[in-house]
Amino acid sequence: MSSDPAPTPHATAEQVEAAWHDPKLANVLYHDWEAGTYDEKWSISYDERCIDYAVGRFRAAAPWDGRPYLRALELGSGTGFFLLNLMQAGVAERGVVTDLSPGMVAAATRNAEGLGLDVEGRVVDGEHIPFPDDSFDLVVGHAVLHHIPDVAAALREVHRVLEPGGRFVFAGEPTTVGDAYARTLGQWTWKATTTLTKLPPLQGWRRPQHELDESSRAAALESVVDIHTFDPADLERTARAAGFESVRASTEEFSAAMLGWPVRTFEAAVPAGKLGWNWAMFAYHGWQRLSWLDAHVLSRVVPRSWFYNALITGTAPR
Repeated sequence: MSSDPAPTPHATAEQVEAAWHDPKLANVLYHDWEAGTYDEKWSISYDERCIDYAVGRFRAAAPWDGRPYLRALELGSGTGFFLLNLMQAGVAERGVVTDLSPGMVAAATRNAEGLGLDVEGRVVDGEHIPFPDDSFDLVVGHAVLHHIPDVAAALREVHRVLEPGGRFVFAGEPTTVGDAYARTLGQWTWKATTTLTKLPPLQGWRRPQHELDESSRAAALESVVDIHTFDPADLERTARAAGFESVRASTEEFSAAMLGWPVRTFEAAVPAGKLGWNWAMFAYHGWQRLSWLDAHVLSRVVPRSWFYNALITGTAPR
């Protein structure tokens, strides 16, 4: 970590202006700014709830026989949610968390230390992974591919650093159709919440204006950092072109996304801690029930490209 750049939690006006024309700089600034509050914002934890969620996403994407991978790499790790929870579940023994954002790498390594996990942290551009060929038997990522300008180049790099027979699993990637309705629902929820909480009886539910303004600026940068949405079939073709075999893309969250995005947006628009435990349980169990509906009923009749989250896996040829 000593040779990695320092985080930039408070970007200058000149840096923000430059970021509008540079997606990689935008990703660094946006995620450095978010690093300190990211786990709270997205309800990320390192307990049974998120361990089950991470393993569920892994199993939904790929087969796993219960034996641990020996050395895993996570691209775009953020605060470490995906790999650290997979490691706690026994999916991998040792890991490397990487991100373009130094602030996120620092947060991820702190989380790993707190959990007693054997994890190294590196600031890494996913298009140029600084590890030798055949370094890992597993590469994972959650909600990262849509931030990388050249996804094909990143997948070729993943192929290079995977040993023969090694596997990659990427989850949490927005589909083109899903992103359209999720963003619309989020925008409507934000507008309704920030408008209604101006009313005197509801002002106790309003976040301070400077926090709302900061969130709005962050949301504006999301238009730069969120570069891609995906069609599952196109994502499969890109992975095969990178040299992978046994490639399979699947999708999840249709009705669950229609609950999840308004819920998360509402949570971001009201003061931290205002909603309490009962709300958290409503949101979590509501998502669980609708995810069951999506997986067991709606997936049989709704095209996979209409679901919000895309997951993809493949293996390096032996």
